[in-house]
Amino acid sequence: MENNKIAVGLDIGTTKIVAMIGRKNEYDKIEVVGIGKAKSLGVKRGVVSNITQTIQSIQQAVDEAESVSGIKIEEVVVGIAGQHIRSLHHSDYITRNNADEVIEDSDIEDLVNQVHKLVMLPGEEIIHVLPQEFKVDSQADIKEPIGMYGGRLEANFHVVVGQVSSIRNIGRCVKSAGLGLSEITLEPLASASAVLSQEEKEAGVALIDIGGGTTDLAIFKDGIIRHTAVIPFGGNVITDDIKEGCSIIEKQAELLKIKFGSAWPGENKETEIVSIPGLRGREPKEITLKNLSKIIHARVQEIIEHVYLEIKNYGHETAKGKLIAGIVLTGGGSQLKHLRQLVEYITGMDARIGFPNEHLAGDSDETLSSPSYATAVGLLMEGLEKRGTDEIDAIEKVVDEITVDEGQEASTEETPIVEESPKPKKKSFFEKFTEGLKDFLDNAE
Repeated sequence: MENNKIAVGLDIGTTKIVAMIGRKNEYDKIEVVGIGKAKSLGVKRGVVSNITQTIQSIQQAVDEAESVSGIKIEEVVVGIAGQHIRSLHHSDYITRNNADEVIEDSDIEDLVNQVHKLVMLPGEEIIHVLPQEFKVDSQADIKEPIGMYGGRLEANFHVVVGQVSSIRNIGRCVKSAGLGLSEITLEPLASASAVLSQEEKEAGVALIDIGGGTTDLAIFKDGIIRHTAVIPFGGNVITDDIKEGCSIIEKQAELLKIKFGSAWPGENKETEIVSIPGLRGREPKEITLKNLSKIIHARVQEIIEHVYLEIKNYGHETAKGKLIAGIVLTGGGSQLKHLRQLVEYITGMDARIGFPNEHLAGDSDETLSSPSYATAVGLLMEGLEKRGTDEIDAIEKVVDEITVDEGQEASTEETPIVEESPKPKKKSFFEKFTEGLKDFLDNAE
């Protein structure tokens, strides 16, 4: 199997670290050829808190994926989340030197670069600069300004900001695990590309990814990302509440949550009781399922209300910002019984559970289409997408060389060949960011 056709997504989560190796089949679907996962011990609320443990977990996940697939992993696409991520809106403009020339990629790039120069709080760095809509001279609401004439190019931007130290720590872990970083991407964006359809993004949709340590939110409308947020609560806080409320150990609390947990307290009768073995010679504990679901309900309600506040802040209640496709829930936490009903009840919006199976090949393993792998699948898609564009560039380059050679035949040896300057390839904001990070890590060694 050719290695250049393969990409690897590495999801560094609070509960688990997943390495997923895949390629595209002839139907443009993703074939996962290997997957490895390890318990994540050094990550708290989406932020690396113990470098050594995180490196070990990454190596464990990667080794497992390598032995399943028989492929050596060289570079990975990594997701970034954590409570330090925030987003803001900003508008900026450039005045073009020549209004009689059409607007090109390079103009948009100048505008994006200008936003990158924004002064952030100490210790913060811009991760993403996502253009929303453009304004050319006085004409507003333009989706695609390329090819238009105009002197002043203006745009509204959705800017995602994160802490430099947290981003570098992730880069450090990946590098120390012996891997290259092909790019870094925001986890809610990765999950969104795995579970949302284009129609939903057009109509307006909120993706809620409930992980172990954080709940990530991404809002799309008219096909463009409008709002992102990371809320520092996830499935682990629910487990902690059960542990405290029932005075049991964490392992038992997690099992209780998965097996008997429900987000809707009216479901269980008083008489339904689970008996939990006591610690070393102590009496077993008896817990009513009604109490269990009351504990879960209280915490889940708090998480959903947090998220709903973000959705309202974005402007869901305005006529223009209404999210017609409602809410899509994904991530490991979305598998909690009756969660969908509770979300619909609190927000009054339609909700569905998002499975990342739409882009996977038909014969994929069942477990892969579990919501808890949504981010890993999204990161893998991102990596394959990048591979695709790199390949196209390479092919174009070869074609250009061939045409130059053919034209060369008649000329004598001495004629100097005038090489056309290659068209600057438009780099994604993340590629620039990743390059900066790579430089930093190389210098830090």
